[in-house]
Amino acid sequence: MKIRTLVAVMLLSGGAACAYAQNDCNANSSISHEAVKAGNFKDAYAPCMEVLKDCPTLRYYTYTDAKKILENFLKSNKDRNSADYQKYFNELMGVYDQEMKYIPDFLAKGTKLNYGVEGAKGRKAVDYLQYAPKPDLKQAYEWLKASVDAEKQESPGSILYFFLDCSMRLVKADPAHTDQFFDDYLKSTEYADKAIAAETKESTKKSLTQIRENLVAIFINSGVADCESLQNIYGPQVEANQNDSTFLKKAINVLKMMKCTDSEAYFQASYYMYKINPTADAAVGCAYQAYKKGDYDTAVKYFEEALSMETDNAKKCEMAYAAAGAMFGAKKYSQVKSYCYKALEFNPEFGSAYILLAQAYGSSPRWSDEPALNRCTYYVVLDKLQRAKSIDPSVTDQANELIKTYSAHLPETKDLFMLGYKTGDRITVGGWIGETTTVR
Repeated sequence: MKIRTLVAVMLLSGGAACAYAQNDCNANSSISHEAVKAGNFKDAYAPCMEVLKDCPTLRYYTYTDAKKILENFLKSNKDRNSADYQKYFNELMGVYDQEMKYIPDFLAKGTKLNYGVEGAKGRKAVDYLQYAPKPDLKQAYEWLKASVDAEKQESPGSILYFFLDCSMRLVKADPAHTDQFFDDYLKSTEYADKAIAAETKESTKKSLTQIRENLVAIFINSGVADCESLQNIYGPQVEANQNDSTFLKKAINVLKMMKCTDSEAYFQASYYMYKINPTADAAVGCAYQAYKKGDYDTAVKYFEEALSMETDNAKKCEMAYAAAGAMFGAKKYSQVKSYCYKALEFNPEFGSAYILLAQAYGSSPRWSDEPALNRCTYYVVLDKLQRAKSIDPSVTDQANELIKTYSAHLPETKDLFMLGYKTGDRITVGGWIGETTTVR
């Protein structure tokens, strides 16, 4: 009986100790949380750390509070080599490690969290890069990659930014990381685009859009994204992966984005992609390849296929404009006209199409045996340039420069008078142009 009594007393005292510890954690949690809300991080520190030590699954916000406290201490301490700085930095990393350990427990008891274990890993990486005295880029990159792969478009903009920035710094140190860097760029911008499309709050959408622009800037400034480098990288790989549609699509997207559509790698990737899956993008690449070889009829055929397959009007506009540009280079001006007007059907406010159309008219002004009438073509040229800048302010400077150039070629009033035309009269410019304009 004495033994049973002793065990019972021990159990009761143990339960009392647990209850006491729980009450102590609740008190410390309340004290630290209120202090954090008041910005009093110094007084919040000790009770917050006690809660994490004694009751790690009491409340999830304790981890958020602990990070705020320790980040404040690190920001206030400018000496990264000091013992205090290293202590608080180690504690901050420890808070993240403990958080990741207990996230499954919080989820199991129904706590609603904004991210999981891998998401916490990405947030740890961001703080690690910002506060570590000597950060290990490879380690940070591994954490960030795991986070982005898990959270995808749910990744915060800061994690997408640090992920690509870290990848860029790695590629500068080791060119062998180049392929992975390209893949990281495509991945991060894809997720940013999806996040922007899904966001309804205007301020957040604006912030994400800025992040998207920063991702592009990182890629452009990486030093490995010029056309020659891309050709050297993708040329052999396109041949080695000519049956891999996933790889080919990635290569085409990178080369298009960097305006390397005149490279052999782009042509070949498009050709192989077209054989596997004749998408609109692949057809455009084949069109450029045919154009480069001087096979303009085949180029037109591929451009038409691309337009028939594409469903997005913005992309159709770009494709029609690209076709017009190719035909301009081939001096097939009637086809330039046709494709420029197609582009405007898909986007009536695309001023560049009017500018290219004006340049085509100006490049082939002969339609009459009368030189003065041929010069009337430049009235039509000016009409198109004026139209371009009236609908699209982004082309105003270019339009104004061309207006100055082409105005010098207008006919003399006296020459037109001899032909029966005066200022204000309407005149139809014939030939392939077929436009009516006003004498002025």
